[in-house]
Amino acid sequence: MGLPRVHDDGAVRTITLDRPEQANALQLDDLDAIGTAVREPGAATRVIVLTGAGDRAFAAGMHLGVFRSAAPDQGREVISRVAACLDAVRRSPIPTIARLNGACVGAAFELALACDVRVAHAGVRVGLPEVKLGIPSVADAALLPDFLGPAKAHELILTGDLYTLDELGPDRLVNRLVASPENLDAAVTDLTARLAAPTREVIAAQKGLFETWRNRGIADSVQASVDVFAEVFAEPATRAAIEAYRR
Repeated sequence: MGLPRVHDDGAVRTITLDRPEQANALQLDDLDAIGTAVREPGAATRVIVLTGAGDRAFAAGMHLGVFRSAAPDQGREVISRVAACLDAVRRSPIPTIARLNGACVGAAFELALACDVRVAHAGVRVGLPEVKLGIPSVADAALLPDFLGPAKAHELILTGDLYTLDELGPDRLVNRLVASPENLDAAVTDLTARLAAPTREVIAAQKGLFETWRNRGIADSVQASVDVFAEVFAEPATRAAIEAYRR
């Protein structure tokens, strides 16, 4: 138990946060390992699943020891390593699924937000408690207003409290909410099959456009979309997919 475990099974790479005795609290080396596992997938990898070991938590965020041991002038170094991990997940050309098997807090909640889709069971609690430590929520916490709307996102961030998915509106944050932990794997399997079905080329292009849409105005986004469409349309895999398509 320690660094995240990486397991490849056919088209699916599973990254398991593996410190269950500490609710999978993250060390900086864990973030580096996650980033590497996402940036360097196997040749057959078509979907990446992130989850936590045990049944207590997806992850309890950064281990408090990371902040307590850092000198006052090391804040930029610490948060830069957090941001680099989240950036790797958000920008991955391969679809990512957050399998939320328990509490999802702080940097781990941002990790889940950075993923393309999320699967959780009833009762999972999420939150960004950083303000209670006197530090702001940053990096991919910036995605939260798009999920919840500004009012609720501001409440969650400014109070630092934890909320159940039901309190936040589960359809705002997760793609599949199942009744119990025992149902998580079936929901993840269904989503992995759907996400792995399109060509690798079109998924990478579409994910790149998501990032463009987040960062540019509508006019630039439309033009970028036209350019990407033309490039992908010329791919042999696209022609094969068009010919094979059946309604």
